[in-house]
Amino acid sequence: MARLYENVDQDQLQRDADDSLLHYGTSFHPEVIVHAEGRTIVGSSGLRMLDWTSGQMSTLIGHGNPEIVETIHSHAKNLDHLFSGMLSPPVISLAKRLTSLTPPGLDKAFFLSTGGESNEAAIRLAKFYTGKFEIVGLAASWHGVTGTAIGAQYHAGRAGYGPNMPGNFALPTPNAYRSIFRHPDGSYDWRTELDYGFDLIDKQSCGSLAALILEPILSSGGMLVLPPGYLKAVKEHCERRGMLLIIDEAQTGIGRAGDMFAFQHFAEDEGVVPDVLTLSKTLGNGLPLSAVVTSDRIAEFAKENHFLFYTTHINDPLPASVGDKVLEIVVRDNLVQRSRELGQKFQKRLQTIKSRYGCIGDIRGRGLMAGLEIVADRETKIGDPELGAAVGTKMTELGLWAQLSTMPSFGGVFRLAPPLTTTDEELETALKIIEDALASTPGTKPLYSVTERTVSTPQVEARL
Repeated sequence: MARLYENVDQDQLQRDADDSLLHYGTSFHPEVIVHAEGRTIVGSSGLRMLDWTSGQMSTLIGHGNPEIVETIHSHAKNLDHLFSGMLSPPVISLAKRLTSLTPPGLDKAFFLSTGGESNEAAIRLAKFYTGKFEIVGLAASWHGVTGTAIGAQYHAGRAGYGPNMPGNFALPTPNAYRSIFRHPDGSYDWRTELDYGFDLIDKQSCGSLAALILEPILSSGGMLVLPPGYLKAVKEHCERRGMLLIIDEAQTGIGRAGDMFAFQHFAEDEGVVPDVLTLSKTLGNGLPLSAVVTSDRIAEFAKENHFLFYTTHINDPLPASVGDKVLEIVVRDNLVQRSRELGQKFQKRLQTIKSRYGCIGDIRGRGLMAGLEIVADRETKIGDPELGAAVGTKMTELGLWAQLSTMPSFGGVFRLAPPLTTTDEELETALKIIEDALASTPGTKPLYSVTERTVSTPQVEARL
């Protein structure tokens, strides 16, 4: 059967794009994408690329998943969109399934469209519940570009648009690779850093601290993994100040990082449950779907006091049906375990590649979520985004889309997130492309001899 856009005029499409599309913060990919299926996307020139960003970190179980396609088709035909005060079976089913997977204390949910919208709602809920207005975020955070969400976002997007929401403060980014907070032995002293950050916030606050919002792995910040015990320490800080803890799992949730929810990973954080959890991206597998999940206590307060967050597409049945099917598939097919097991191989092999190229300063992440940081010098840790861009271009030419970090603020960090349905063969193919791109791009500082390069990566891994 012919593809939907099998025969297109790429040059004309590019001209039409230049004539009619408003830019919004990133340069457009040089290829117009005409097909996406499984773990592969296809450009109008015929270039096929393994998609290692899962679209916008969203297509958790691959493009065009047949069960998702059937779910969309049946609900588009029978139950697509309703008045916002009406309920439907897929919304109720998704809420029931989702809250059966979250720990006690995350008991009730509603559903929106984007991650920024869900964080907007979560912060609004926290302000309403606490009666306070000050919001704390991490200094490399990304929570969305709507008014309240971007007030708590510090990675990019704050300058040039007039005043942000009042009462926003930043904690130091917990970056084990770059932080200046160190123990005498040189190891990362995140606890002193965190305490110091809260001390500064206390000095700036007018006494109205409402919530802290953070990601368990700061993806846009450079795939920075919160240290073991960090969430427990943060929760204690919040409780002492009467603040809520909001955890944003737009990219880490639903198995991406090797656990159903990434905040559950470390034994040192056992028992920590956020007051509000937000989900998006992975929940909809590419469709616009997000969730706000909170406790019975907060939900009851919101109901009794008439909390308002009323949107056109709140609790829409069609996207809810997709989210419900995504959760069904993830649980049924043991994809969280798959992410954990394949992720161990993925992370180990990336470390092997790091040992072969001096331009790789750090590898970090968990599960099928990894960051690869390109630097000019390992000693100084000075970033090299230009080299990163060159390596990314070469990867694309070789058939791997892995360069989500196209904005200068991302600093040459590759954020890798293959779908959970990635096969072992596809993993090997993509890892070989990464190494081939590094080998063929000037300036990557190879650390091996010419003869070693001819040995296959698995054999090299065994030797190392």
